[in-house]
Amino acid sequence: MSEENCTTVTEFVLLGLSDAPELRAFLFLLFLLIYGVTVLANVGMIALIRFSSQLHTPMYFFLSHLSFVDFCYSTVIMPKMLSNILNKEKVISFLGCMVQFYFFCMCAVTEVFLLAVMAYDRFLAICNPLLYTITTSQKFCMFLVSGCYLYGIVCSLVHLCLALEIPSYRSNVVDHFFCDLPPLLTLACYDISINELVVFIVTTFNEIFTIMIIFTSYLFILITVLKMHSAEGRCKAFSTCASHLAAIVVFHGTILFIYCRPSSGNSMDTDKAATVFYTVVIPMLNPLIYSLRNKDVKEAVKKVLGSKLPFEKLFS
Repeated sequence: MSEENCTTVTEFVLLGLSDAPELRAFLFLLFLLIYGVTVLANVGMIALIRFSSQLHTPMYFFLSHLSFVDFCYSTVIMPKMLSNILNKEKVISFLGCMVQFYFFCMCAVTEVFLLAVMAYDRFLAICNPLLYTITTSQKFCMFLVSGCYLYGIVCSLVHLCLALEIPSYRSNVVDHFFCDLPPLLTLACYDISINELVVFIVTTFNEIFTIMIIFTSYLFILITVLKMHSAEGRCKAFSTCASHLAAIVVFHGTILFIYCRPSSGNSMDTDKAATVFYTVVIPMLNPLIYSLRNKDVKEAVKKVLGSKLPFEKLFS
């Protein structure tokens, strides 16, 4: 890349998902609906767990933090995305871009480890029920959650510092709907091999470490469930595990697809479509997957509202 084609940028232009004018209204209404459901479902879940004494257990403590993280990283992306769908000038400042990337990365990494912690919690509850209340003390739960947040902060800070070291870019037009690292690196007028290596190593480590925790936890859960004499108990356990594993497969699958493959084979349109799943769809689905099919949650909702929900049968 010749030096005269490289400039220091003060702002970026986000192209978004589509440049077709006829799709603007449809995309805006669709993602506004998704964001509204995401906010209501996650904030509602946090409030329900906070004010329902019957949900003051380790499992729902972790779930409330998962809802908080889902709300945060959806809010980091969606308002600016909705604004850019309607505006012709899809501009974000350099500082705003870096801040958006930092908080998105922090929330995404935190969620990866929270999902692993939730799998470990299910392992303790199903495989060691007699010791569960002793093992999962409030102090221990706080330690696990704090570790997830702290690692997310440090991990995203490493990526941010390396991104800030890039002195110039060949263009300020980002072919994405938010400031993610891979599309930014493709514009760099700089040797980004260190950045790409760190992204690959850190993401691969995070994935392998958390997937091993999840796999090991569910392996022991499977062995324990198969030993149960009650068919009803086995079906209930498998149903709960299937929902959790479905969310994990979608979330981890898209991350591996985007960040853990050679950059030479990347298609940005494919990456954008995959990214929509774990940045937009998954935060909306998590409360449904983990909560609305849960008997304890439905009972807590009925108790808070003081009457039988008319839509209860939809989730039974």
